[in-house]
Amino acid sequence: MKFTKMHGCGNDYIYVNCLKEKVPEKSRPDLSRRVSHRNFGIGSDGLICICPSDKADFKMDMYNADGSSAQMCGNGIRCLAKYVFERGMTDKTRLDIETGAGIRTVWLNIKDGVVVSVRVCMGGPEFSPEKIPVLADGKDFINKPVEVAGIVWNVTALSVGNPHAVVFVDNVDWLDLQTIGPLFENNPLFPERINTEFVQVIDRGTLKLRVWERGSGETLACGTGSTAALAAAVVCGKSDNSAKLILRGGELLIEWDRQDGQIYMTGPADYVCEGRLLP
Repeated sequence: MKFTKMHGCGNDYIYVNCLKEKVPEKSRPDLSRRVSHRNFGIGSDGLICICPSDKADFKMDMYNADGSSAQMCGNGIRCLAKYVFERGMTDKTRLDIETGAGIRTVWLNIKDGVVVSVRVCMGGPEFSPEKIPVLADGKDFINKPVEVAGIVWNVTALSVGNPHAVVFVDNVDWLDLQTIGPLFENNPLFPERINTEFVQVIDRGTLKLRVWERGSGETLACGTGSTAALAAAVVCGKSDNSAKLILRGGELLIEWDRQDGQIYMTGPADYVCEGRLLP
């Protein structure tokens, strides 16, 4: 089976072109666990299968490193867009991609035939607890106290196609994420587990964050996490509608258009390597 490894700001995935390779759906969770292992596999944050779609130009079928299904990934969809354009699978610079969170539109920035960046419509944020989901009453879960690891954190929960908990801290570099990340992810408050963003406000146009992804652990970047972080910062009065997001693997521009309600993400996509996975 041929594969391509790509990353967006260090958030890396193994891509398989399922228009050419036969990868049965039932085998994809095991395949994701195998290829994602950084000692016994290729090493990645998960697996993305590029599939045909009867609803859009392509379908992104995505799995976390632990084999669990993922609805959406902003870094992953940018890499998919670069892949299909530069491999001659499409000549469009505006694509509709089917994801587990619905159809997402991407715009490709092309220079000399190369995709140098991709802008993605990430959809609108959802703050209703039952739609995130979070086990709480009320119309939202914004800036609510949650005790984790013996500490009370103020948490803003929302969905941007997948569930997120955003926590504002004074310094993200001081966090012991390997300890507190799993405790957030598996907190009973979040019945489908949770992605968690720890955000440091540099100024109203700059946010620095670290991300703990459910099923993958700490990742160098997260597109949906950055989207959630900006939305939470806006509703908590800590950021303007547009901000630069500084992650451990790079930077993303996140913009919330309050007129159409959609959040847009712009960032890079890069190749790492190609190869053939042996049986």
